[in-house]
Amino acid sequence: MNRPSYSSLAPLALAALLLSACASTPVEPPTVSTPAPAPSPVPPPAAAPVPQGPAPIALSFASLTGWAEEDHLAALNAFRVGCGVAKDPALARVCGLAKAAKAVTGPGARSFIEANFRLEPVGGDGAGADGLLTAYFAPQYEARMSRNAEFSAPLRGLPADLVVLDLGPFEPALIGKKITGHVEGSTFVPYPDRAEIEAVPTDKPLAWMRPEELFFLQIQGSGVLVLPDGRRVRAVFAGTNGKPFVGVAIAMRDKGLLPDNNTSAESIRTWLAEHRGPEADAIMRLNPRYVFFRTVPDDGNEPAGAAGVALPPGRAIAVDPSHHAYGGFYWLDAAAPKLAGAFPTYRRAVTALDTGGAIKGEVRADLYIGSGAAAGVEAGRVRHTLRLYRLTPNP
Repeated sequence: MNRPSYSSLAPLALAALLLSACASTPVEPPTVSTPAPAPSPVPPPAAAPVPQGPAPIALSFASLTGWAEEDHLAALNAFRVGCGVAKDPALARVCGLAKAAKAVTGPGARSFIEANFRLEPVGGDGAGADGLLTAYFAPQYEARMSRNAEFSAPLRGLPADLVVLDLGPFEPALIGKKITGHVEGSTFVPYPDRAEIEAVPTDKPLAWMRPEELFFLQIQGSGVLVLPDGRRVRAVFAGTNGKPFVGVAIAMRDKGLLPDNNTSAESIRTWLAEHRGPEADAIMRLNPRYVFFRTVPDDGNEPAGAAGVALPPGRAIAVDPSHHAYGGFYWLDAAAPKLAGAFPTYRRAVTALDTGGAIKGEVRADLYIGSGAAAGVEAGRVRHTLRLYRLTPNP
């Protein structure tokens, strides 16, 4: 990723501004033996420490709906692909065992998983809770190297003035927190939103796209661009303007532009294409988040997620990294679809390898479906009630 340049006075100015703006395991009580007859009462033992929150409820794999029908070998292979990024020592140990296991069959993969993992519900103080499953894909879109009436939206590279500032060095309480902005004179200010960015022409676009397809490329985070001469280049996520992601489906439904059960990505993209111009622009600008890209040759492989690992289709999820670590192993039980034309259930084992601007919360996952148009149609219809289970390594 290209690192933006900025004024040498920025760090001092930023530090001053930001500093001004931010102004056990229970133990059993000891057993006391009292001789008989007791000459005096024995003092009661000290109370055991109170655990910090309830422990997760362990479940049996046999109790999982869909576990018997699972493709256990595909699940284990997906774990092998992604578990190398795991930081947890216990998970890294099981990862080594999984990679060392040779010539494993489906029944062997099931036995390995059941022997090395225990099942714990996520959310609800360890008892499980309902959340949300959505899905995403790697799109393939046509692009041009010069602008015309149809291909009028520039694919923008990361601006030179965009600065991502890590707040940790300024205040220990803010370790891990980052803000995005740019320097104006001696002041650090937030980076502009989508509408402001689009209002400023760019003289060095990476390519030109249809506006609604650029919008969806930004939502997905990466994709393949196909040029008229047959060349294929991959548009890779390079950064954002730091604004929160705001979905447009609810706003379109509330405005009567789409019915409640047909706010799929496919329906939204079709509406935007049919209303290309000021109407569509007004809807897309409801989402202030803007994504910048870099382009690389397309190698034909699946895109890499935030963990730096190529995403196995149907077996990788994007998660909220404040609740889940990359390389973690999970079971999805998603049913009750809210959109027309969706598959009724998604029950499978997956590995956490990515994140996204809209993926917030503990019981929240975004399933990577794959690349291309068919994957896009399926992904756009996934909005299911989710029960999420963590596969935790056994001691």
